[in-house]
Amino acid sequence: MRVERLAIIGCGLMGGSFALALRSLDQVGTVAGYSASANTRATALALGVIDEACESVAQAVTGADVVLLAVPVQATEVSLRAMAPHLGAQTLLMDVGSTKCDVVAAARATLGSALSRFVPAHPIAGKEMAGVAHAEAALYQDRQVILTPLAETDSALAARAQALWEAVGSRVCRLSPEAHDAAFAAVSHLPHLAAFALVNAVARQPEGAQYLALAGPGFRDFSRIAASSAAVWGDILLVNREQVLHQSQLMRAALAELEAAMSAGDSARLRALIDEASQTRSRWRLGGQPTDL
Repeated sequence: MRVERLAIIGCGLMGGSFALALRSLDQVGTVAGYSASANTRATALALGVIDEACESVAQAVTGADVVLLAVPVQATEVSLRAMAPHLGAQTLLMDVGSTKCDVVAAARATLGSALSRFVPAHPIAGKEMAGVAHAEAALYQDRQVILTPLAETDSALAARAQALWEAVGSRVCRLSPEAHDAAFAAVSHLPHLAAFALVNAVARQPEGAQYLALAGPGFRDFSRIAASSAAVWGDILLVNREQVLHQSQLMRAALAELEAAMSAGDSARLRALIDEASQTRSRWRLGGQPTDL
């Protein structure tokens, strides 16, 4: 299980938390980190998240037995291209991107013979506040991690990837990249889109500030994810836009049903639609085991 040299490409919340989790288990030797921002590298070093602040992707990954790519999804291809010539013959490469089809396409375009060492991953974890200052060792405990290994992926490295995520407390399941992107458009990307739209719709009204001052726990809970990073979520929504737009159309249709019942004064229909949603939500459990997709 021990990782002698861990390279974190993108010293933020996700990469930093993975490093801290392995450090808390005494399962990592040296953590090398690279971020495009010198300030981020310095902060990660000062906080003890990394041991070496590297000035290039190549410097960080050279000699690493595990590499975790934790950059915005649109920076994936350039990062993979920079590291490809410097990956060791047995290096395990993983990412933490919230979309997978684009990541796989970038890997196929850049990694060459190193493609067999890549195990795409998506931890279902995070916070509204991004950045290495918010990294914590417990971030991945009792959270799902989706692995989308390729046909070319070395089976031993896929097993090691699963073991590492399980070691930091995660429950692992495997999906195809296509099934992953369709599912998370529905249950992650669309909710963020809806939260962004709701907050903007309320705040832009002339009385928006007063309405927000009156908001209670319901608004707080629904709108929580609207405080997410614009850089991160702008990338995700654009990269997975076909699937997200499809899910948005389905939500508009469901909203139209509710609006139609309200317009017609159809109490029975309105209550039936609300009860349908209420029953579904009551049966749902965080971290439930998905069936094959």
